[in-house]
Amino acid sequence: MDYILSFLSGGLLQFSWWQVALVALVLTHITIVAVTLFLHRSQAHRGIDLHPAVMHFFRFWLWMTTGMVTKEWVAIHRKHHAKCEREGDPHSPMVFGINRVFFQGAELYRRESTNEETLKRFGYGTPDDWMEKNIYSRHSVMGILIMLAIDVALFGFLGLTVWAIQMAWIPFWAAGVVNGLGHFWGYRNYASPDTSTNVFPIGLIIGGEELHNNHHAYGTSAKFSTKWYEFDIGWGYIQMLRVLGLAKVRRMAPKLKLKPVVPAVSESTLEGIILHRYEVLARYTDMLKKTASDELARLKPQRRIGSADCHWSLLARAKNWLHHTDESRLEPAQKADLDIVLAQNQSLSTLVQMRTELTRIWESSSASSEQLLQDLQAWCHRAQQSGIEGLEQFALRLRRYAA
Repeated sequence: MDYILSFLSGGLLQFSWWQVALVALVLTHITIVAVTLFLHRSQAHRGIDLHPAVMHFFRFWLWMTTGMVTKEWVAIHRKHHAKCEREGDPHSPMVFGINRVFFQGAELYRRESTNEETLKRFGYGTPDDWMEKNIYSRHSVMGILIMLAIDVALFGFLGLTVWAIQMAWIPFWAAGVVNGLGHFWGYRNYASPDTSTNVFPIGLIIGGEELHNNHHAYGTSAKFSTKWYEFDIGWGYIQMLRVLGLAKVRRMAPKLKLKPVVPAVSESTLEGIILHRYEVLARYTDMLKKTASDELARLKPQRRIGSADCHWSLLARAKNWLHHTDESRLEPAQKADLDIVLAQNQSLSTLVQMRTELTRIWESSSASSEQLLQDLQAWCHRAQQSGIEGLEQFALRLRRYAA
């Protein structure tokens, strides 16, 4: 009886509670690494190639700790990028609301995994061997039940808690935090055509997935950190695997190159601007917001006057919407308020119009490179003649971009 009670209280290992907690953290971290390296960077985006032995270890580990099927996860994630924040996005807080994605993100995944059209269209190129067909996909629940038995055997009753943490880890951090907060709260390095954000600059807990805006700007990049102050632990693991000959990096985000200011815009300048267009747009958005802030400061002493107060309030609200390059993402009331603000402020109106014209340069699919170069040269000339200091300085910086 004493042996049975001892086994139930501590399992085979008889670890103390803090030792069990440490083991649980290590186990869940391995799961995070498997998701970010194997499912995300390797399978979904082909940013890295992993050695077959490493790939199969990750497949086996995910089968044991999550029950996720590779083809389903990859297809759903690729569809998220293809339909980002529009009708059809499987888990966008812009479509479903932040509360539903944060708290029920795993359920949204499960629902989409039954969509055969999604799997057929976006699930190509994933493992399709005997193990996948007969074990991992067919018996996806078996793995997590085996994990339950192992946890209980090793840790006794505490093993139930360890197993519960393992089962909730990915649904909370990946489905809830990355897919929810990663499109709702944080900072942006790049003005990608969505609301993706970097939740935190230090990517430790979720393996670097915290740097979600960087990923949406350069989706196929194997490395998620792009600024000197950002850290992607997933990239650290990739580097270790490279040294051991177990991984090969296929794609990386381009490094920003700035040359000395040249008298005229060249083809190299055009290529650099197109290559770094999301960084260009992010800087342009910062300039827009600074212009709005300066106008708010100018109006603040006049706020007690009725019309000035109304103008200040409208501008204060509209400042938060200036980052939208696609006005269709705005609510009708937001669009109406923004139109009023732009009608009342010539500088902001000019800046918004010039941004639209700038984005057309790299969005054009039919113009020749010669025509695009002429358009860019004309844009820079108008910007430098605009009389708006921020826009003039921005045009000078554009001349420094290079491919």
